[in-house]
Amino acid sequence: MKKVFSLFLIVSFTMLSLQAQLKADHLLTENLQDPVGIDILQPQFSWQLQSGERNVQQSAYEIQAGTETAALVKGEGAWKTGKINSDQSAHITYNGPALVAGKRYYWRVRVWDNKGNTSEWSKPASWQMALLQPSDWKAQWIVPGVDDSTYASPLFRKQFSYSKKVRSATAYITAHGLYEAQLNGQRVGDAYLAPGWTSYNKHLQYQCYDVTNLLKQGAAVIAVTLGDGWYRGNFAFDNKRNIYGTDIALLFQLDIVYADGTKESVVSDNSWKSSTGAIRSAGIYAGETIDARLEKKGWTLAGYDDSKWDAVKTADLSKTVLAAAYNEPIKKHETIQPVKIITTPKGERVIDFGQNLVGWVQLKVKGKPGDSVKIYHAEVLDKNGNFYTENLRGAKAEDIYVLKGNEEEIFEPHFTFHGFRYAKLEGYPGELKPENFTAMVLYSDMKQAGSFTTSDPLINQLQHNIEWGLRGNFLDVPTDCPQRDERMGWTGDAQAFFRTATFLRGVNNFFTKWLKDLSLDQVSTGSVPHVIPNPLGDKGWAAGGSAGWADASTIIPWQMYLVYGDKRILENQYNSMKAWVGYMQSQSTNDLWNKGSHFGDWLFYTMADDNDGKSAITNKYLIAQCFYANSTQLLINAAKVLGKNEDVATYTALLQRIKDAFLKEYTTANGATMSNTQTSYVLALQFDMLPEALRQQAADRLVANIREYRNHLTTGFLGTPYLCHVLSRYGYTDVAYTLLLQQTYPSWLYPVTKGATTIWERWDGIRTNGEFEAVTMNSFNHYAYGAIGDWMYRVMAGIDNEDGTVGYKQVRIQPHIGGGFTDVAASYDTQYGKLISSWKIANGKLILQTEIPANTTATIYVPVQGDNEVMESGQPLSASKTIQTTGKEKGYLVVKVGSGKYEFSTNYNGK
Repeated sequence: MKKVFSLFLIVSFTMLSLQAQLKADHLLTENLQDPVGIDILQPQFSWQLQSGERNVQQSAYEIQAGTETAALVKGEGAWKTGKINSDQSAHITYNGPALVAGKRYYWRVRVWDNKGNTSEWSKPASWQMALLQPSDWKAQWIVPGVDDSTYASPLFRKQFSYSKKVRSATAYITAHGLYEAQLNGQRVGDAYLAPGWTSYNKHLQYQCYDVTNLLKQGAAVIAVTLGDGWYRGNFAFDNKRNIYGTDIALLFQLDIVYADGTKESVVSDNSWKSSTGAIRSAGIYAGETIDARLEKKGWTLAGYDDSKWDAVKTADLSKTVLAAAYNEPIKKHETIQPVKIITTPKGERVIDFGQNLVGWVQLKVKGKPGDSVKIYHAEVLDKNGNFYTENLRGAKAEDIYVLKGNEEEIFEPHFTFHGFRYAKLEGYPGELKPENFTAMVLYSDMKQAGSFTTSDPLINQLQHNIEWGLRGNFLDVPTDCPQRDERMGWTGDAQAFFRTATFLRGVNNFFTKWLKDLSLDQVSTGSVPHVIPNPLGDKGWAAGGSAGWADASTIIPWQMYLVYGDKRILENQYNSMKAWVGYMQSQSTNDLWNKGSHFGDWLFYTMADDNDGKSAITNKYLIAQCFYANSTQLLINAAKVLGKNEDVATYTALLQRIKDAFLKEYTTANGATMSNTQTSYVLALQFDMLPEALRQQAADRLVANIREYRNHLTTGFLGTPYLCHVLSRYGYTDVAYTLLLQQTYPSWLYPVTKGATTIWERWDGIRTNGEFEAVTMNSFNHYAYGAIGDWMYRVMAGIDNEDGTVGYKQVRIQPHIGGGFTDVAASYDTQYGKLISSWKIANGKLILQTEIPANTTATIYVPVQGDNEVMESGQPLSASKTIQTTGKEKGYLVVKVGSGKYEFSTNYNGK
């Protein structure tokens, strides 16, 4: 028995030791895991600490980096930091020897903690450098050898051979247009719609692929198909063509390193051949036409006879605008099967996939040669149950497949995408069977960051809709909508939704790339165009400058810094931020910005027959003055971080003048705003436009206005993101909950009650009588109003930065109980690890469970009633030696903790 007991103690001690063992993992380079193709000369490293103990803080780290993993193991890295006494585990900048184009590097880290523990060296992570200057490109741009005025997708082909064993091979590819590449008949990478959408003439991204496993000794073939895409296809207003150029072109470079150390490059040049094949047309709006009878069978493999193909032409096109792709590519994600197949009252054969999504339909079909199958796409059915596409405006959204016949064929598009829940089939031979149709969902491959659930199924559906709104509109750029003839990167939508997006996905690389285009497309006056990238030109209306839209240039960089703690985004965007504030200053008289064209509080609540002035119209220049002040404040904040003290002084003085002008022009002596709308009070309070003494009364006026509209919101795109935040800030969280849970129009839940699976553009895209809003602007996948998610995550669940801190290094957990909810749970993957806040009320008790990542600390606000005792993990909190209680504050017991899992409980009556 003693032996058994001793064995038990040994096993228990071993398990505890393993649980408590310190380690560093989740190594990232430039926020990516083992990236291929980095052209940043001093990339940043991040890692996470793992430990089974509470209150773990990193006290020091050591990094080794080099070109060989074996050398690292021997301690022979080209760059060795030595032991650095620091708790920093994110955004560590490489500071070793100059990095070489195309070279693969490895790095590892070990850490020390505040308890005297030292980790083992981490498993090595890697990154591969991209091409670093134009001269690194040996390839030439090539274009089809014959006239391509038919706009059929060109095919490019190159056959080559080699006899040596390959150590490594990297393909660098981009296009004027879109591309899909194959090597020896196998697809290169899993990206779609590459190279993505940028301000092509100023910034064209290329992708880097490790293709070592696709090469086999002997003959080999590179095969590339191009599509018009955003570059020269019909796009933007008036369905213009050739926005960025009339050409369609390929740039391809395959760099091979053989086992004996020799190198070879296979590049696009005049030795390639070109032709056309099955893809007869492909457009972002129009859809794609594929005629399988014209397929060049075997063209992607060695031995194919391309003697009748045309020789390509080389083209003198720019390589100075090239940059390695920084953001995640568009990929296929969920696959969705039909939930039902219906015949509409009009006799249409329609597939319902049950979810409004973005991507395309993959179908299986067997028919006769020349049979034509057409697929149309729609978001909704009309009130009679018929297929409805009028809200697509000029977008055909039609895929056509012509069968080669007599065998089962599988079709899907290559160079288009659609926003849809329903697909209408014409010409399909035989019965529509669910197993023959699959909806393929496309969006940028950003890692999921957060999760959120509650005890209310309608709010859970709202959360689902917010998430799917992001998925449907984050295709390389943050678009307004994915279905009609628009699909552009509207700046106002992006800034309104940005903070919500950061909780749902890791969007730092996605928006870093987009903000680069914003800076490049910003006009010389400092004005920011309405859409980024900007295909509309820079004259007149297209030059932008609308309040709340152009402010994406200041709001998003600052919020990125708050969320991720990387000040490089402020360094990169500071001149753009300053230029935008300068533009507003140039358009102001006596510090009052009351000029120019503005969208205002877009899609606010209006009444068709407004006899008594119930439409919630907020003066556009009042709005402009508020955003002028906010952008100036954010510029001041950025200047402080970057140590630009002269700018701090200059813009602090300007900010005071802006606020003084606002008070004089738009408020009464008693603090009423000129417009007296919800948005006018929300913006005035959110941006601190009022003196402290007038703020609470303004919040009271806001609530009175909400009551006047029978507990409904009336805000549009600019007021909505801040509405509930302002209510909570001024003691009206109960009113915020009332708005959140309102089910009648206008409200967040009204679309949910109408069966929405994404966020709508309008509060009443489908009216109460089943009719639709105006076809000119009625998207059913438009994420802006999903900005309520930010309040749900940061206030309901209570996950946020501690005041004055960034990057979730110091966390605040402060849940707000209310709304009749009995449980709310949220988790968020910070750069330090998973952060959890979950509260539940049951059987007269409130239980708050939290998880704080290693190397962070938290201030936790435990909701309490009266003097009820608080327990932690079943023990009186007062007995804890590691949790510091700092006092009570407005219904909370405030404690400070280190990393670890905690469970607080207390008697609690009500919801």
